[in-house]
Amino acid sequence: MNIGVLALQGDFLEHVQVLNRLGVTGVEVRLPRDLEGLEGLIIPGGESTTIGKLAEQYGLIEPIRQLALTGSKPIWGTCAGAIFLSKDIHRPQPLLQLMDIVVERNAFGRQVDSFEADLDLPVLGPAGNGQPRPFHAVFIRAPLIERVGEGVEVLAKLADGRIVAARQNNLLATAFHPELTEDDRLHRYFLNLIGEA
Repeated sequence: MNIGVLALQGDFLEHVQVLNRLGVTGVEVRLPRDLEGLEGLIIPGGESTTIGKLAEQYGLIEPIRQLALTGSKPIWGTCAGAIFLSKDIHRPQPLLQLMDIVVERNAFGRQVDSFEADLDLPVLGPAGNGQPRPFHAVFIRAPLIERVGEGVEVLAKLADGRIVAARQNNLLATAFHPELTEDDRLHRYFLNLIGEA
């Protein structure tokens, strides 16, 4: 199985390493031709403005949109990737405008305000003992999903009720960095979406 990781900027290498550990080939995507033959795509964290501008410059925006619109190719945006997937972020910058979510950039402040939190993510299933196991999430200059449209399933919230993970059909968005932990359950969940598609 070949899963693309948009490799224009940000922490794409960490996603490739998790995929490889799971026995999947992580393919670095920099040009439209790199999308050929992929079964899914991960858009990593980084700087969303830079990712958007480079994607525009290298002619990737429309090919990624077309990949998503087939409905059979899951796409997952983490942190800046969630911003890039969204319909609106209250400011002009290149976006894929695929997922019916409104995202607030840097919702928690600057780099110094980064934090970690345990999240309840029921879609990941219980731990071996049958009890729910929280997902330890790393938030770095993280966005926040302000609003979700009809047909968007909220997957996780912070303790105060703010949304940090959502799914819309073959699209997945997380405001945090699953690739920076040892817990690969979200990557496995994404691979299962590919199996379902």
